[in-house]
Amino acid sequence: KSDSDTYTCDIGDAQSRAKLVVQEIPVLFKQKLQNEEAKEGKQVKLTCELSKPDIPVKWMKGDTVLYASEKYEFKQHGTVAELIIQDVKSVDS
Repeated sequence: KSDSDTYTCDIGDAQSRAKLVVQEIPVLFKQKLQNEEAKEGKQVKLTCELSKPDIPVKWMKGDTVLYASEKYEFKQHGTVAELIIQDVKSVDS
């Protein structure tokens, strides 16, 4: 929840108001994805680390958005986001 809002100091007969605007720090990559090699039929895990925890992550292959399935599993623990690809094939490159 954002702390941006109008705050009031009330002394009964008088009030003083101020508006607080919180500027969010942008999310950055602390650790970017690394290139991986895997043998066909095996599992591979791609991992990146963000500067803020629990940020929604969208995974893509080329221009295609990936969705959780038997093939793709997504995990997120605080600042670490993982994509696990099951049973890799040459078309997954």
